[in-house]
Amino acid sequence: MRELSMHILDIAQNSIAAGAKMVRIDVVEDHAADTMTITVADDGSGMDLNTVERVRDPFVTSRTTREVGLGIPLFAAAAERCGGGLAITSAPGAGTTVRAVFGLSHIDRAPLGDMAGTLMALSVCNPDVDFVYNRVREDESFHFDTRKIRAELDGVPLNHPEVAAFIRDYVEQGERRLGR
Repeated sequence: MRELSMHILDIAQNSIAAGAKMVRIDVVEDHAADTMTITVADDGSGMDLNTVERVRDPFVTSRTTREVGLGIPLFAAAAERCGGGLAITSAPGAGTTVRAVFGLSHIDRAPLGDMAGTLMALSVCNPDVDFVYNRVREDESFHFDTRKIRAELDGVPLNHPEVAAFIRDYVEQGERRLGR
């Protein structure tokens, strides 16, 4: 995948498939440490230790529609290619956290990409799931939370076309403010 946002979308979709009702996405740029850390955490069904150990194998998937699962192996490879790595913590009934660390200035690090489109797609296609996105860049941050948006909408669903456009615009403005 050419953009890290596509990896984030894939991992978040895994969370939803695992029954998550809340998915938290954190992207933290630390220039002093020269790292970009991406964390996707959910409250889904979680995995046992055996599954966590096997999930990096591209020939292991819980999907019945195909026999390979490339999302986590490709995300791990993207991080490792930039001098970083990927860690997964999970337990049955306790959700899953996927954390990938990338060398921020590494020439092979893919750009973060279209987080506005990613968050809009996740919110619109999964209107009953809450998404929290925190983007931190040094001393600046941007925060997106569908629970807050939902509270202001007074019953209007997240997948309403005007709400979808608002979500995209809101995240684009937040990203732009951080100087993407």
